[in-house]
Amino acid sequence: MARDILGYKGKRVVVMGCFSGTGEAAARLLVDLGAEVHGADIKASPVNLASFTEVDLKKPDAIAAGISSIGGKIDAVFNVSGLPQTFPGEDVVTVNFLGIRAWTEGWIPHLNPGAAIVSVSSLAGMGYLARQPLLREFMGITDFAEARQWYADRAADLGDPYTLSKELINTWTQVSAPDLIGRDIRINCTMPSPIDTPMLGEFRKIAGDAVLGAFAKAKGRYSTPEEQALPLILLNSDAARFVSGVCLPVDAGLAGGLATGVLNIQQMIAEASAA
Repeated sequence: MARDILGYKGKRVVVMGCFSGTGEAAARLLVDLGAEVHGADIKASPVNLASFTEVDLKKPDAIAAGISSIGGKIDAVFNVSGLPQTFPGEDVVTVNFLGIRAWTEGWIPHLNPGAAIVSVSSLAGMGYLARQPLLREFMGITDFAEARQWYADRAADLGDPYTLSKELINTWTQVSAPDLIGRDIRINCTMPSPIDTPMLGEFRKIAGDAVLGAFAKAKGRYSTPEEQALPLILLNSDAARFVSGVCLPVDAGLAGGLATGVLNIQQMIAEASAA
């Protein structure tokens, strides 16, 4: 009999953001792996889930109600919800960070020993280490209204809200890991390059074809939802039971090339513009 190295069979898992894209792909794969999959989103999922709960991550009361509705003990939390920067900045930061953090921390008392958490961040958040004082200040605010006001007061100086939200996810993941591992809970995130989903069109409105084309150069295409879902499943599986506090690029080598100077993003954008 083949060994089940991922260990999802019979496990109870929650996928936030299961309506479409990477979250939908992750939910389908988890069902196939024998997990009991409970989904949450603002729209119902097409996946055959054990349950679906409508949750608006902008609303703390809805987050708490969603956790209560699903109930029971959980073995893995998948955070795949997010808004692009075509939405109001305060909503982007709220959904992409404040809501995800509140949802996750609400589940922590209900997690079984050996449980794991994974969130989808982005390559847009790669610069998080350079903004630690600012990010840690924002992370110290737990009240949604207060945090939204903090952002609104500084929005002109903070830059792109999507980038900020992903820098916050990266920082929160790594800051949380040492404490959570003491409770036998792991936490990680992935940093995808652009994914071929409907949201790509929203990013194109902001970044333009040349920038997005540069990010697709390595493989000559964008990643698929399943290609991004599989690393999420790996990180929350038994196969990664000694992995925590990792921000994993899932980008066909782009982040490594940029970090070492092998790749030059400005040159890549210029080449994509000329193509």
